[in-house]
Amino acid sequence: MEARKKVLVTATNYSTLCKEAKFLLEQNQIDVIENPNDRPMTFEELREVISDIDGVVAGVDSWNEAVFQLAPHLKVISRFGVGVDNIDLEKAKEYGIHVTNAPRLNSNAVAELTINLILNSLRNTVLLHHTTQHGSWDRFVGVELKGKKVGLLGFGNIAQNVAKKLQGFDVGIYAYDKYPNDAIADKYNVAFMSYEDILRKCDVVSMHLPHMNETHHFMNKERFQQMKEGAYFINTSRGGLVDEHALYEALHSGHLQAAAIDVYEEEPTKSTNPLFQLKNIITTPHTAAETYETYHLVGLLTAQAIIDVFQNKRPANLMNG
Repeated sequence: MEARKKVLVTATNYSTLCKEAKFLLEQNQIDVIENPNDRPMTFEELREVISDIDGVVAGVDSWNEAVFQLAPHLKVISRFGVGVDNIDLEKAKEYGIHVTNAPRLNSNAVAELTINLILNSLRNTVLLHHTTQHGSWDRFVGVELKGKKVGLLGFGNIAQNVAKKLQGFDVGIYAYDKYPNDAIADKYNVAFMSYEDILRKCDVVSMHLPHMNETHHFMNKERFQQMKEGAYFINTSRGGLVDEHALYEALHSGHLQAAAIDVYEEEPTKSTNPLFQLKNIITTPHTAAETYETYHLVGLLTAQAIIDVFQNKRPANLMNG
């Protein structure tokens, strides 16, 4: 009898939120080992368990050659999400490891949180929530989204979903993308322009670029200074796109009115992060994709990708084939 395969799930809350996916793996004679922490696994933690693992449902932990050298049985990493910047695709290929992801399935969830963060930034509702509960009865005069220019840096699935959801807000929508999709832009009344014009002209700038070498620290000191005085900055994409020190300076100096971010250069970020000392920023813990709907859909897709690899089939969304 063939030995049962072992799959490590580093994405969190798997048994609670991905019951159907876990059942699917177990139906296919696969043992599921779950991340016991409510955070990404560290290298030291992976080192303790990876030696006899055949497949991984990966969160945002780091998967590189140092890990691959300790995992002689590893054949597939199925990313529980879209971005694979935490996985060394070339080294994985060298070690015979298939890498897949789950595109489009989380785009609605991330787009909804993006809209949430835009609205909360303009009205500073998080600060008012805390001051009200402390009996301060503070006032804050916010601004309305109506009539503003919203710029999208990147126009992939998530940004397109944001543009769709902005239709009823009476805003101008602008986008920068290296490979513009004119058909979708026309459908959602989006005008393309250079990223320089996005920064100079838009009241709200929302980050939706992929994180790669050429986009690392895309938002640096110079580009934050190019942004319109009193503008708002939103990032639900990847932390590495933003120089956090430059963002701090732009907020602390008052050049930017406010920011809202779901992602960080180092994750999980530390409580000593200087951004947390500012009152004009809203921060969430890389949670944009975390809805029951997303967990269900992504769970099933990633589980099936692992099963396909174990059955010598080509998995969907292979990133390093």
